Amino acid sequence: MKKSARFDKNKVILGIAAPVLAIVAALLITSVIILATGKDPLHAYAVMLDFGSKSDSQVWIINKAVPYYLSALAVAIGFRMNLFNIGVDGQYRIAAFFAAVVGGALTLPGFLQIPLIILVAMLVGSVWAGIAGLLKTTRGVSEVITTIMLNAIAAAVIGYFLQDGRLAVKDGNLFHTPSLPASSHFFSIPTQPAPLDGFLVVAVVVGFAYWFVLNRTRFGFDLRTVGQSESAAEAGGVGVKRMIVTSMLLSGAAAGLIGMPTLLGESYNYGTDFPIGIGFTGIAIALLGRNHPVGMAAAALLWGFLERTGTQLEFEDYQQEIVGVMQGVIVLCVVVAYELVRRYGLRLQQRQVGAELAAQARKTEKAEVSS
Repeated sequence: MKKSARFDKNKVILGIAAPVLAIVAALLITSVIILATGKDPLHAYAVMLDFGSKSDSQVWIINKAVPYYLSALAVAIGFRMNLFNIGVDGQYRIAAFFAAVVGGALTLPGFLQIPLIILVAMLVGSVWAGIAGLLKTTRGVSEVITTIMLNAIAAAVIGYFLQDGRLAVKDGNLFHTPSLPASSHFFSIPTQPAPLDGFLVVAVVVGFAYWFVLNRTRFGFDLRTVGQSESAAEAGGVGVKRMIVTSMLLSGAAAGLIGMPTLLGESYNYGTDFPIGIGFTGIAIALLGRNHPVGMAAAALLWGFLERTGTQLEFEDYQQEIVGVMQGVIVLCVVVAYELVRRYGLRLQQRQVGAELAAQARKTEKAEVSS
């Protein structure tokens, strides 16, 4: 029991050491970069903390973190299967576009209209990601190549239909789909000084479902097994090709949710000004959060914090690009720190096992001598 407790203690310490090491390294590197520009890094951090702690900034950060978190979940599903779904950006954009088209063409009660729009988005995203899964299992094409190409195709399809006289209308210099009826507007959580996006509740539910399915179901066990070793999983009776396609379908379905906070709670249509690039941000957040639902939530909030407070740094005469540098340095430091800690943990575990085997051998030798 003591050995087990000691091992658990080491595991906890290593788990804490990785993010602490990453944060310290990121702060040091960022400070050096800021100093190189002739500015005071401590003042920059003070400005960011002060502005980020204001109530309106906190609401903004949480609302901004919701689509980032959903994007990270979509990416993480693929990561846990050892699949790099780099096409999340195209999947959520084409999903949001067709969901907006369907929602703008219908006028149903809210309890029917909103679920229908969300289901259409999840279905379109799932189908778009499933194409890459099928090509990988039937033709052996890398999902990285196919999802990159599908991003371009999604942009082309949206560009073709998002024109006046097709599936869009012209509004000044912008083109957008017909606006959703009032019954399609998602609820908000009343807070001061501004409301929280009601899709925060959906993000929490999806995050819990992600954790539960991966860690408490047979399907999740099979998915993680295939991600660690396809040959071992196949020897254990797991259908590897089926799991690859299923994982891509689930990743695409999660990607379909990314645009819903904006579509149902802000813009109420899909236009040329609809947010882009969230899928690529999700890759960084998934890496930062180590594919864990709580870790990705913290990473999404951190990303929102940096984006919010970065605007204030410009008023303090800091370089506009400093926030982008911070984000890149943080991701790089996290990846390196976790790898260093992982290797140290493996060496520590090997030493413990070696010590236990040596102790057992000595006991056996003494028993043989005494007999």
